[in-house]
Amino acid sequence: MITLDLPDIDTTARIAGRLAPLLRRGDVIALFGDLGAGKTAFARFLIQALGVEDEVPSPTFTLVQTYDVADRDFDAIWHFDLYRIDDPDDVPELGMDEAFDTGVTLIEWPERMGAALPEDRLSIHLSLVEDRRRMTLSGGPSWTDRLRQLEEEPN
Repeated sequence: MITLDLPDIDTTARIAGRLAPLLRRGDVIALFGDLGAGKTAFARFLIQALGVEDEVPSPTFTLVQTYDVADRDFDAIWHFDLYRIDDPDDVPELGMDEAFDTGVTLIEWPERMGAALPEDRLSIHLSLVEDRRRMTLSGGPSWTDRLRQLEEEPN
């Protein structure tokens, strides 16, 4: 587990930039945190760090946005926002299985998936602590070495 302070938005962008080259086909990144904790901002920075130049809106109302990615071992990044999902049984209708198989999947409000949330994922918990944001990263087996790489680099 890694815990990082996020004193400003630039630090959040730098961490997303450091994470981007570590991503592989099939990766799932679960973004946990209260409203306003910075989940969408982090997702936006990560998508842009992967070379996406399009606008990156929050998928709160569309539930999912996909972005083509070039020069990676995956073709797309899928950005899901499950805030408006009340029943985990509704999640399969969003095409998440395809996302898990072909691309990298970012999920805001992943707790709404219930037991369908993959165990081998990168969990990022964003929180407000006193007057600054904090990020805690933990991962399943496929993330052990990559988290070590992320931890070794400075903020």
